[in-house]
Amino acid sequence: MAFEPQFTITAKLLQTIETISALRERIATATIQVAWIPALQKDARIRNTHSSTAIEGNPLSLEQVRELEEGRPLAAVPPRSQREVLNYFAGLRYVEKHAQVRELTHDHVLRLHAIIARSVMDQGEAGRYRNIMVRVGRHLPPPPEQVSGLMRELLDWWNREAPKWSPVVSSAIIHFQFEDIHPFADGNGRAGRMLALWELYRRGFDTHHIFSVDEFYWEDRPRYYAALQAVRAQGGSLTGWLEYTAQGLRLTLEKVWLRIQKLTLTSGTTKTVLRPKQEQILQLLRERGSMSPREIWVAIRVSKQAAAKLIKPLLKARVMRRVGSQKSGRYLLR
Repeated sequence: MAFEPQFTITAKLLQTIETISALRERIATATIQVAWIPALQKDARIRNTHSSTAIEGNPLSLEQVRELEEGRPLAAVPPRSQREVLNYFAGLRYVEKHAQVRELTHDHVLRLHAIIARSVMDQGEAGRYRNIMVRVGRHLPPPPEQVSGLMRELLDWWNREAPKWSPVVSSAIIHFQFEDIHPFADGNGRAGRMLALWELYRRGFDTHHIFSVDEFYWEDRPRYYAALQAVRAQGGSLTGWLEYTAQGLRLTLEKVWLRIQKLTLTSGTTKTVLRPKQEQILQLLRERGSMSPREIWVAIRVSKQAAAKLIKPLLKARVMRRVGSQKSGRYLLR
């Protein structure tokens, strides 16, 4: 049986999607100073990690999460709380690295769960679908013998039908359906929100990776849980859930735009448009730590001369730096 989500594109939802599109276009085409990008990405990663783990009860503050991301150990903080946060950062890196994968499989989902749930599960096994019944508030998810089949149906829809819809719609559908199946014994909330983010990345919705949608859910958790439960109360209709998540995306983009405007006021007058190949270079350096000039031009499939032209403004803007000799030097992010 194929998964067929039930929903209506209401005037309210359509209007919100149009507002989101306008905000996203404004952000994407803004002449953003190159030096801002890593800072905005780091901030979004920290906010996503803090919000998503806090929703599940992690006690660390935003500042403590920031300290962990920067490699500073925390005294008098339970090891498990720190592990949950570090796992989530690792999960985000996995999603960013595989943002453009063509077809999502069970292996991708299981691997992601293994990363974010390692050594922090109360029951079940990280990276394996559950073999027990579970209950989530008033919701009784399907029995374990149905989980693999339901996940296969969701993945089929994700790979084949989701691209027909706005990523605003498809990411929300994936988010809800995953939580409804609740395929793991523990860690489903974190995994589901990260899969929704993966869809936004995969569809090119957040090319810079500077949006933190989970912050919206964290700021009003009762409403978040109520919106999930309302789908079941309404016989499976996702319409209200889509309106709610679209509102979250709109508010998230408004926050990002305000942050960009503040940076404009405080960061001088020289602006540089970040080209796609330059985005690719920065992403590769985030993933690998450092690269030689040859490794860069081979990875982004350009000539040595073209790579040098792309790198020069990044060095000038102090986003990247070069270490080592002329022959054996390597590039790193600042």
